[in-house]
Amino acid sequence: MTFQGWPAEALEFYEHLEADNSKSFWTDHKAVYEQVVREPMAELLEKLEPEFGPGKIFRPNRDVRFSADKSPYKTHIGAFLEAGGYIQLSADGLACGNGMYHLATDQLERFRSAVAEDVTGAELERVIAKVRKAGPEVVGRDALKTAPRGYPKDHPRIELLRYKGLIAWQEWEPAEWLGTPKAYQRITGFLRASQPLKEWLDARVGPSELPER
Repeated sequence: MTFQGWPAEALEFYEHLEADNSKSFWTDHKAVYEQVVREPMAELLEKLEPEFGPGKIFRPNRDVRFSADKSPYKTHIGAFLEAGGYIQLSADGLACGNGMYHLATDQLERFRSAVAEDVTGAELERVIAKVRKAGPEVVGRDALKTAPRGYPKDHPRIELLRYKGLIAWQEWEPAEWLGTPKAYQRITGFLRASQPLKEWLDARVGPSELPER
């Protein structure tokens, strides 16, 4: 089968899971999850692969080892594309992201250096304006309260310098189109529109070179 969007039952599944986030509910309704939630996501990733590369669906189980919230299951399904991009479905609707959510220490150093430099910093400002004009928002993550060490507080791009991550993000509330091929059009539209930000980050920041912990 090809991706035809998510049926209303997918959102209803997450509404019920939010109300009863228990192993017994999950066990009783796992077949529903597989059929109306996970299967469409798998079909979507298969359809996206020729243009955006392979993707992977995140596990539905939450990691509760270090969390005060011991709810065992995520109240959304998420998937990422290896070439860049994140897709999420929940009772609240559809959301997509692209960029670098959390920068490792070495990435953060390169990011700030590129933001501070006149040519590459101005380039990023133009990229952000272009992405926003196309529809997605561009948001920073984990902003410092003040300027990072070594940078003046009055730097013209101080807001960007304070971030520890930078992503394009877009959300859509539940609507009839979500259960049609138009969902694919929204997702691909976002991925194409956010690509300039991803390309800047790849070129100016790149992957972390630190050893994995």
